[in-house]
Amino acid sequence: MPRIRRTLATALAATFIALAAGAGVASAAPADGPMFSCRAKGGDCRQPGQPPVSGLPEPNGTMSQDEFIGASVAGAQQSRREHGVPVSVTIAQAILESGWGKSALSTVDKNFFGMKCNGQGPYAIACRSHSTSECTPAGQCFPTTASFRAYGSAADSFRDHGAFLATTPRYSVAFQYTGDPNRFVAEMHKAGYATDPQYTVKLTGLMAKYNLYVYDLP
Repeated sequence: MPRIRRTLATALAATFIALAAGAGVASAAPADGPMFSCRAKGGDCRQPGQPPVSGLPEPNGTMSQDEFIGASVAGAQQSRREHGVPVSVTIAQAILESGWGKSALSTVDKNFFGMKCNGQGPYAIACRSHSTSECTPAGQCFPTTASFRAYGSAADSFRDHGAFLATTPRYSVAFQYTGDPNRFVAEMHKAGYATDPQYTVKLTGLMAKYNLYVYDLP
């Protein structure tokens, strides 16, 4: 099965790169804005809410697990190139946070990472309330409702996730371990990404089970 995933991912990534190169990018953008940073790093330069230029299927809840992983690779690898987040970590988080794309948050609002709406940010198109659960430090979890970011595409969700991690100071320690995805996860969790006490175990378990490390970039 890893061979099938690698083949699918390679084909998707190659097509993504070829089509993105032929589509061109938007014209002038401010030198301190996300579009400028995107072009400087060879990113998917779209205004938030615009459809991806690649035309490739985005991850969604109707896909098989292999299809979901394959459809997540391009966005996760772009996040690595732009922001340094390990590819295996991004894919595992998309799987866990969205329930393989089946959660209401990802189905309705294309939010694959549980990004809350503490300000809409440059990539989201709205903020909407969804049911969720939170856990105390002692591990007691309870249902609640929170405001989450809504996106026009899954690609914008991936972009926002990477940008959030890279620009939030409390995650700076994690970025000392971009070549060690397991340690990156542990430091990200320790810094407060999730209240679930088993978050590190769950993410690294997914990374190992589906051998997501094969998609990591240097």
